Amino acid sequence: MTAPADIQFTHLGITIEHLRNSISVFGFRIAFYGIIIGIGMIAGILIAQSDAKRRGQDPEVYLDFAIYAIIFAIIGARAYYVIFDWDNYKDNLIQIFNIRAGGLAIYGGVIGGVLTLVWFVKTRKLSFFSMADTACLGLITGQIIGRWGNFFNCEAFGGYTDSLLAMRIRRALVNESMISQELLDHLIVEGGVEYIQVHPTFLYESVWNLGVLLFMLWYRKRKKFDGQMLCIYLLGYGLGRTWIEGLRTDQLKFFATGIPVSQVLSMVLVLVAVLGLVVGNRKKGMQKEDENGETYQG
Repeated sequence: MTAPADIQFTHLGITIEHLRNSISVFGFRIAFYGIIIGIGMIAGILIAQSDAKRRGQDPEVYLDFAIYAIIFAIIGARAYYVIFDWDNYKDNLIQIFNIRAGGLAIYGGVIGGVLTLVWFVKTRKLSFFSMADTACLGLITGQIIGRWGNFFNCEAFGGYTDSLLAMRIRRALVNESMISQELLDHLIVEGGVEYIQVHPTFLYESVWNLGVLLFMLWYRKRKKFDGQMLCIYLLGYGLGRTWIEGLRTDQLKFFATGIPVSQVLSMVLVLVAVLGLVVGNRKKGMQKEDENGETYQG
């Protein structure tokens, strides 16, 4: 390498000399993170509306829902992060509202979105599981795109690795709280510039979620009961996040326990999804038996 770069995927031969993380519009800084999240939201809405049309539903209902869901998802994402990183906010409460400084957790956003959907279907007299089956396609689309915001922020990475996808980041670009002792032990110096070499977990999650989405798009025509697509999303995303969260260096912990909260939540969602699939398939089987005039004994 002729000059120090900001990012290197050394084994892939990819080098980014200068990584910008924002643009300036009339002197106002707009972070790429926000732009990418916005693109992910728009793409998610379009995917959900497309699926609604396929199912003979009104696509405008999903746009109405998205307007509320986005607001409360952001609130939920911030609240989740602040709650499990309380030590960094308890002495300066005003910073809780400074989301431009970072600090949003996807699980908090998902929880906020689900609670919004519960309220929305109740007021519109719609089916929660039917809407959730379509909405989760939009959600995972947004997650696929949104993770690339972490790339521009140089965050959401894992510990040291020398694997094919290993990514080197200029240390000066990284929040020191995210740099583990393991990364310091493997610190790389090139041309007087310090680098950490990490698992690009943002990339892992984005690609994993793409695989889950493709499977869901293939399987949706084979759906047997309302709520099945939601369960598949929870199972697929939960499995991937359980693995990927274990690699990350910036885990939110259950306060003083040292237990990664998002990893535990992922495991719980996997169990809930499996239970939902078993119960849903069993009920569907019972319905088929009743339709055939057979007697079911439980």
